[in-house]
Amino acid sequence: MRPNKYIVILLAALTAFVLFEYYKPKPIDWRPTYQNNDKIPFGTQGVFELLPSLMNQATVESTRMPVYNFLTETKLPPRSNYIAVCETFAAGAYDTRELLRYVGRGNAAFLSAYNFSDTLSRALGFKADVKDPLKADSTLRSNFVGPGLARKGGYNFRHDDGRNFLIVKKPKSGITVLARNARYEAIFLRIPHGKGVFYIHNLPLALTNYYLLYPASADYMTKALSYLPAQPTYWDEFQKQGRFDEAEQSLLRYIYKQPALTWAYYIGLFGLIVYALFAGKRTQRVIPVVQLPQNTSLEFVKTVGRMYFQQNDHDNVARKKIQYFLADLRDRYFLNTQVLDAEFTETLARKSGVPLDETQQLVRVLGQAQRAISLSEFDLLTINATIEQFNHTSLMSKI
Repeated sequence: MRPNKYIVILLAALTAFVLFEYYKPKPIDWRPTYQNNDKIPFGTQGVFELLPSLMNQATVESTRMPVYNFLTETKLPPRSNYIAVCETFAAGAYDTRELLRYVGRGNAAFLSAYNFSDTLSRALGFKADVKDPLKADSTLRSNFVGPGLARKGGYNFRHDDGRNFLIVKKPKSGITVLARNARYEAIFLRIPHGKGVFYIHNLPLALTNYYLLYPASADYMTKALSYLPAQPTYWDEFQKQGRFDEAEQSLLRYIYKQPALTWAYYIGLFGLIVYALFAGKRTQRVIPVVQLPQNTSLEFVKTVGRMYFQQNDHDNVARKKIQYFLADLRDRYFLNTQVLDAEFTETLARKSGVPLDETQQLVRVLGQAQRAISLSEFDLLTINATIEQFNHTSLMSKI
């Protein structure tokens, strides 16, 4: 049997589409992550891999701990560097205190970010400011102040809008400007603290993979980090990726780290599987769902009423309406409805709570209808409205 040619064409088109989607070039991810394991343009894998040679070290250790925990829980060498490249360097009061102590003992901290915590900037006497969005300038050039590092024509980082800059709040505190932009605003500061030095850099985008591989700015990173002494160096990834990596982010990470809890977890899981296999079987037949009997009397009455009304048998509908209403009065108020006289009217008004004049109107309409030879549609509507009004008034009197 020959296959249908249309099915063959459809399968071929589907296969071609899948292969095209699989092998087509992936779009470039331009997110500024600054992560040391990202090869995207604005990651920092290239800088991180070059650091050991720049610092004359075998390796550069990456830390995923907060500043406070890292500096208080890690055994550090006598002298070292601490580097952080991120969008925002968020350091709380305790982080700032330990970082100041760390640098004060003779170490160096290189912090490159657009935003810095207030506790750190106030302690070091600077402020990271940003201009109005209307003053954005992606053609703004920057350059080092030192003649040995300055590049002819400066550096242009076109993916940066040129709005960020640093303000020195304590001019006489020994702060040195290492780099400025074309507006003569500081973007790189050297701040001595105790026996050590802080290097505050306000252009982290310049230290990413893209500008490291871009010929016009390839040497910017090495010049900026050349101020750091060649000694053991630590790279902060906590500011970008948090404390735990993908494996440690599991909810079961603590259980897996404790052998006793690990065994308890697996035994419990095995027990649940055994229970599901054996105790989960049905021990009796399925009990069928029995629907409750439904009262269809009301639906029947509505259906019969619609039938009479559609046939224009208004006289019949009106008389049945009166008949059912009088039967309802007998059930509710235990009245004799054979004679609709004044005594009946007074008794009905007293028991129902309906004003006497309204009850008299009801009895008058019912009496006229009973005496009439034939009832029209208008009579039917009048009788129905009068009965509905009586029932409503009676109901409201009981509330």
